[in-house]
This record gives sequence, structure tokens and C-alpha cells, in this order.
Amino acid sequence: MKVTETEYVRRTQKDYTMAFKLSVIREYEENDVSLESLQRKYGIQGSHTLKRWLDKFGTFDQLNKCSRAVKKTKDQKLLALEQKVKLLERKNARLEKELENKDMKSEFFDLMIDIAEKEFKIDIRKKSYPEQSSNTKK
Repeated sequence: MKVTETEYVRRTQKDYTMAFKLSVIREYEENDVSLESLQRKYGIQGSHTLKRWLDKFGTFDQLNKCSRAVKKTKDQKLLALEQKVKLLERKNARLEKELENKDMKSEFFDLMIDIAEKEFKIDIRKKSYPEQSSNTKK
């Protein structure tokens, strides 16, 4: 059964990653955006879901409608740092894999050039020219 964009898909709290929650909360706090517009933008279905996320992970005092930042608790700081470390570890692993693939491609192309040079008895690699003498007239 194919799900179209207009069909309702029931989601649970487990569907939202911590990084996603923190990024939505950060967007709310840094931009002049309403909770309803963020809810529509990201397809968050619960009417109070974003409010609960703000209470748990936000840096502003929502209860007193105070615009000054509330100090993050040690648990919040630790949670944010752990999420950042996980994100960086995934990024590092992806980049290492890409580098490994590029190295393999480079070795493959070098091998193919070596084979072609032997088979066709021609020089394919560009030879570097010697530097010009500084004594030449301009």
C-alpha cells in the first residue's frame, strides 16, 4: 500500500530523534516562528508536543514568558554534547568511508594507466617540464 502526502500517518515520540527535537527547538528560539508553523513545517502531529519539547530542552522560561535565557541544567548540557558527539562521529565515519572510496578509485585509475601504457607502449601520464632558466631574456 502506497502512502500519499495527504494521508494521516500516526507517529510516536520514538519517531523523533533527539537531534531533530533540538534542531526544532533551536529554530523556534532563534527565529521569530510560531509553534504552529513549525508543527506544520515538520509534520509534528501532537498539539502539545512542541510545548513539551520546549519545557524539556528549551533555553527560555516558557512558563513565565520570560525572554531571558534560563541556564541549562548539567543534564541538558550533557545531553546536547552527547548528541553533538554522536553527530560528529557519524559525520567522521561517513567522511572516512568517502576518503577510502576515493583512494581506491585513485589506485584503480593508476593501475589502469599502467596497464594501458604497457599494452599500447605509449606514455599517458603528463611529464612535468623542467623549470625555465632564470637567465633567459624576456
